[in-house]
Amino acid sequence: MSKRLLTRLALAMAAALALVGSVQAQTFPDRTIQLISPYAPGGGTDTLARLVAQKLTESLGQSVIVINRPGAGGTVGTAQVAKMPADGYTIMIASPSPIVIAPHGSRPLSYDPLKDLAPIIGIASSPAVMVVPANSPARSVKEFIELAKSKSGQLAYSSSGNGGTGHLAGALFEARTGTKMIHVPYKSGGEAMTALVAGDVQLIFTEPLSLVPQLKTGRVRPLAVTANATVPMFPELPTLASTIPGFQAGPWFGLLAPAGTPPAIIAKLNAEVNKILRAPDVKETIKTLGADPLGGSPGEFATLIKEEYERWGTLIRQINLKVE
Repeated sequence: MSKRLLTRLALAMAAALALVGSVQAQTFPDRTIQLISPYAPGGGTDTLARLVAQKLTESLGQSVIVINRPGAGGTVGTAQVAKMPADGYTIMIASPSPIVIAPHGSRPLSYDPLKDLAPIIGIASSPAVMVVPANSPARSVKEFIELAKSKSGQLAYSSSGNGGTGHLAGALFEARTGTKMIHVPYKSGGEAMTALVAGDVQLIFTEPLSLVPQLKTGRVRPLAVTANATVPMFPELPTLASTIPGFQAGPWFGLLAPAGTPPAIIAKLNAEVNKILRAPDVKETIKTLGADPLGGSPGEFATLIKEEYERWGTLIRQINLKVE
């Protein structure tokens, strides 16, 4: 068979597949869509997943149900999605841990996030908040650094698990300040916050959603945000970068599908979620969670993922961090 004929056959097959995808998109969805949340119910990721699922159900006219598949820092649920049929009926809400952090750990994964998953859209980004117990002697970032240095290796910080943004933020804090602390991973952000309130640990880097209920009790003291600028939800808090130049560490959230999902279906989901994110009530809800809506094209979300993948990979290698 000649090279020219092979080329023609390949082009014909590509055109046929594009046509099939276009036809599928015209009827999509005609049954329930599963939105996998790779974390336990109740956290910020799960809350955003349920918000998007509710709004997609309304706009698509088909049920979009959230299914929690927690485990191993989000990698269990992510691995399941990567192996599902690429038909648009199984998607997931993504956050940094299983997508741009876990791949740099020593434990091999059964999926490659850059090859086995297709970006749909970024939903929101959020700063992390540096928080200590209300009875902590540290009332500023500078004072906490001094405290940690005076008790080197004695203070502990909690997180929602190895390889999560809370863990990485704590490790980055240690690396940038020359302090040494003990990392205590928990199964969820709620458990990690409970440990802080109980005085079992002395620090946490947490998402605003987990912090708000505790602020009302007066049992915690936020010190700073890990954003480039002060955030409207906590206008009184300084940035960590004002004490530690260049410090930035916070989660982002978005939707992914199994690789090979027809581009027309990806485009349809992207268009629907973009409309949802522009709705005033959704914008307000996301703001109350301490996050900012993202939106944009699948390509823009793919770029964000690639940049974050390289950024966290560089940090993990530089400080020889073990992400299990």
